[in-house]
Amino acid sequence: MNVEQFQQLLKPLTDMVSQMPIDKALEGALTAKYPPGNELFESIDKACHEAIKAGWMCAQGDEGRRFGRVIEPADETGQLSVDVVDLIDIAGPHHRHPLGEVCMVLPITEGALFDGKPRGWCVYPPESQHRPTVTNGQALVLYLLPEGQIDFTR
Repeated sequence: MNVEQFQQLLKPLTDMVSQMPIDKALEGALTAKYPPGNELFESIDKACHEAIKAGWMCAQGDEGRRFGRVIEPADETGQLSVDVVDLIDIAGPHHRHPLGEVCMVLPITEGALFDGKPRGWCVYPPESQHRPTVTNGQALVLYLLPEGQIDFTR
């Protein structure tokens, strides 16, 4: 799989997210339509692992915190960027989400949590902020950012 194929795989997801407010209702809608175990959810998880192995995803950083922007915001993604991080028992850098953030939590270690959430969806509304934290092992997190906006704080 290449980046273009990955973008096509994500199309149902980016189409849905780009048409809804970034809020808890969206988290509920994603959980209802694309829960863990759903064919699309599982296909995205598998594709992330294949892309990491191929070397074009999570190509920056070091062991314990690898990351990278996979897709820049574009008309084809509803102006959402797509980033993926691979975190092992770590709190990442504090940042703010000017327009919100939609996270797909993909634990690698059974029982790993992202910001206290298990496998599934986590939506942060506009102007929210946090230190992305993985506990109890290793997890991938795919996140969608409207217009690619994220503000790292110091």
